[in-house]
Amino acid sequence: MTRKSIWKASCAALAMAATLQTAAMAQGDATLAPAGAPGTVGAGQYRPIAGQTPLSLQQKIALLRQKVKYVFVLFQENRSFDHYFGTYPGANGLFADGHLISAPGTTQRYRKTDGTFQNISPFLIPRSIGIGTNNGFTVPGTAVTLYPEDTYSVDHSHNGYLNDFHLDATHRVAKNDGYALDQQGLHYATPATTDATIVNSSGVAPTSNPSLANEQQAFVVMSHVDCDTIPLLWQYADRFTMFDNFHQTTVGPSTPNAIAMIAGQTGETQWALHPSIGNNWGTSGTGHPAFAVPNATDNAPFPGSNADTYVGKPPYGPDENPANPQPNLTFATLPLSFMGQEISQTIAADPNPLVNLADVQHDIQTIAAKDKTVPWGWYQQGYDKEPYDGTTTADGVVHTLHSSYIVHHNGPQYFGYIGDNPRVKANLHGLQDFYTAVAAGGLPASGGVFYVRGGYYNNDGLITLDPNPTVRAATPGNDDHPNYSDAQISEALVADSVNAIAASKYWSQSAIIVTYDESDGLYDHALPGFRSTGPDGFPLSGGPRIPAIVISPYSAAHTISKVYSEHSSVIRFINELFGLVPLADLPDEQRGRLLGAQQAATFNQTTLGPADDGYLMGDLTEAFDNNRLLGSAPPLPASYAAIPASTVHSLPHYAGAGCKALNITPTDYDNGVPVDMPPADFNPRPSQSPGTPSSGTWTP
Repeated sequence: MTRKSIWKASCAALAMAATLQTAAMAQGDATLAPAGAPGTVGAGQYRPIAGQTPLSLQQKIALLRQKVKYVFVLFQENRSFDHYFGTYPGANGLFADGHLISAPGTTQRYRKTDGTFQNISPFLIPRSIGIGTNNGFTVPGTAVTLYPEDTYSVDHSHNGYLNDFHLDATHRVAKNDGYALDQQGLHYATPATTDATIVNSSGVAPTSNPSLANEQQAFVVMSHVDCDTIPLLWQYADRFTMFDNFHQTTVGPSTPNAIAMIAGQTGETQWALHPSIGNNWGTSGTGHPAFAVPNATDNAPFPGSNADTYVGKPPYGPDENPANPQPNLTFATLPLSFMGQEISQTIAADPNPLVNLADVQHDIQTIAAKDKTVPWGWYQQGYDKEPYDGTTTADGVVHTLHSSYIVHHNGPQYFGYIGDNPRVKANLHGLQDFYTAVAAGGLPASGGVFYVRGGYYNNDGLITLDPNPTVRAATPGNDDHPNYSDAQISEALVADSVNAIAASKYWSQSAIIVTYDESDGLYDHALPGFRSTGPDGFPLSGGPRIPAIVISPYSAAHTISKVYSEHSSVIRFINELFGLVPLADLPDEQRGRLLGAQQAATFNQTTLGPADDGYLMGDLTEAFDNNRLLGSAPPLPASYAAIPASTVHSLPHYAGAGCKALNITPTDYDNGVPVDMPPADFNPRPSQSPGTPSSGTWTP
């Protein structure tokens, strides 16, 4: 099936289903947003921003190939766009001129501790709450510090997302008002919307009243932070190009979206080729998808598990279960494409080629004939030895080899042709290995693609500011996942990585992509753009928005891109930069997509599989300034990206006054004061700091 025919069929399918929310997927404007003074200056992907010399896409790609040799993907965890940037000036966010916008889900229902239902709307987690009358707290006392950098992790399972969306009768359009209820184990009996139709997981009305912690969990999902909590990320967004229409690929948790970062899918083509492997999904949307493909859970990978008998298999972390692995994944990925003309020699080292490579035999031939070899590396904390291993750190944590490693965040390890092939597995590293290689100039001279991920600890030895010992012991992580990572320690990981690149010889030829795997289930007002459904008949791909920023000497500065993008956009950019055949156009993936379109009884979908080819998906090129690429404007210097280490490693960043330091006024401010204070009983960590800030039972 040719590229043209596949996307012609896709377009026809989208036209037939207006409920696929094509408005959310439409390409939009790139907007100039200097701090505090946003203004529209031009249009999206294939047209230049005003003031730039016009270039065709082909011309721009040709220039990028001359200028950019190194792509760094700083890949973080579990934040929605609105949770981090919902009040960023100029972005498609929650507020306008101090007023909450009208959008699906900006008013939601939750159940109070007395059993009655109440409305909740998005609100700010400030750094502290005073004793005035504006803050929702009525108990007198001194100011209470909330420590918004440490928050509870909400439900981000596949079924949890479906509850968040509150889908219509066709499962296509999201009412988007089920976020708060889902945290309480409740949901609307689809598609009804009244309190009388709110039910629990058994489909019946709740009979007992929720606990205080359960009520507070409903609050957390509707919360957001701003430049006082994550000022380093807001600084990058202000100085470079931020995306406000970048979506997670899969309606599900971290693992499927880590896989999608390198594959543009989570196994739809493997499912199409082998329909029985989808049988472990539930029926009629009621069963949680388990050990099945397409992947929609955080089950650990086959490579490295007890079932994997290969003697050189990759490691597991301390809290993963190697006895119950996900099935081996056998579809195409960028690491397969990166083998290029050396693919025959590379796969010759595979210990189990009949299983690992059975579904990519024709892909291999195309890659060998058309792709050049691209160096790459996946650097994830704890994969091998880190500097703190063998020590007990100041927060009382005892560290052993792999103790900070989270195997279900390592997308490449899910593929036997990567994890069990010693020649390919050599591209998997620990986090400190990245800093060592960059500082020593040890990356390949020809360039390449390098992914950076954190884990359960941090290489800076930072400790969260919250004095509660339970919180301190629980949140030393740096990958930004709520519950175990501190947001400021996590933005320090991003800054450490940007600083390392900026101080190296690689800056002048670099493109740094900062993005996330999924939203953690935190509320986002922008409707997802569903593209395909899974074995349960419910949406599988095209999920909520997540943050994304592109940093480069050739960046369009102070810019917001509104082009519809996903993890496949990162893949598409890499394809274009290195001249690779899109994964969607490889013959075995095309075969799976064609079967998905033809087998009406099971699939009847034309949009299964990789999404790195076609007009609906951005390619990140709007993040680059044509004039800088042409040389008519100077590249941005490394000093423009660098943030002093003394700032990065001093908590709170900018002394807790990041908005003032950056001269940015968030859009929920009116006369210099935020208008969206939290509810009186709010607690950002109900499982780690039980009680309420004003009750005397809550220890921050």
